[in-house]
Amino acid sequence: MPITSFLNYLALEKKYSRHTITAYQNDLNTFQLFCNQEFGNESIASVNYAQIRNWIVSLVNSKITNRSINRKVSSLKSFYKFLQKTKQIESSPLVKHQALKVLKQVQVPFSEKEIFSVLNTVGDDGDFESVRNKLMVELFYSTGMRRNELINIKITDIDYVNETVKVLGKRNKERYIPLLKSVRESLNKYSEIRDEIEGGEPYLFLTKNGKKIYDTLVYRVINNYFSAVSSKVKKSPHVIRHSFATHLLNEGADLNAVKELLGHSSLASTQIYTHSSLGKLKEVYNQAHPRSQKTDVL
Repeated sequence: MPITSFLNYLALEKKYSRHTITAYQNDLNTFQLFCNQEFGNESIASVNYAQIRNWIVSLVNSKITNRSINRKVSSLKSFYKFLQKTKQIESSPLVKHQALKVLKQVQVPFSEKEIFSVLNTVGDDGDFESVRNKLMVELFYSTGMRRNELINIKITDIDYVNETVKVLGKRNKERYIPLLKSVRESLNKYSEIRDEIEGGEPYLFLTKNGKKIYDTLVYRVINNYFSAVSSKVKKSPHVIRHSFATHLLNEGADLNAVKELLGHSSLASTQIYTHSSLGKLKEVYNQAHPRSQKTDVL
């Protein structure tokens, strides 16, 4: 089956995460089902662009966002590139396809006040879950790591001598991130309580039942804490990551250094965070430039 071969290629050669591969699989299976029902196609390897366009129209009519539709079509593009590479088709039916227009969404980061409000309240109860949750918030904000990276931290990934944490990013790319003193203190406190939890899991973060934490648990923790201090629409681990990058840039951090901390493969990915620090940049510019309209003090 071409789809199975493609998914194996993503896992074994491209080293994509299980979550990413599942997303590709769902997109391809959804399109395959559509083709079976509408055209009687047994394999999406043999479809033409008109059939794909019919699918896109059906997605638009289903009120799916253009961003989501573009992602689904991107899965198809990758699939047909694979078929070309393996000589199963001569050309991709999507070769001339143009993505649907998407309005750029400006993601608003948490303010420093909102971050500190959470950090000053979470963990006060002293029980396992509150101490664990405080460490999660601190790690997100002090390292900018992704949710999946935090979930998969193992105890052995913490280097107490060099004061770093090793995380496994996208495409299995490892990076080491420094740990602040405050985080190390929270880590020590959590480790003491964690040792009392039975389970034998190698992962740092556990549920109270000794199992590895999971995506929805992490999202729920972050959403609950920040809902109490912020009126922003999105309250997720990614917004904390966004806040981490924005606050560093506001304080004059080098863009390349932020790129390395975030684990981005290109500077273009990091530059999306610079819009939030534009106000700070204007402030510095107006204060520093000789031609700015500031009042001279004699």
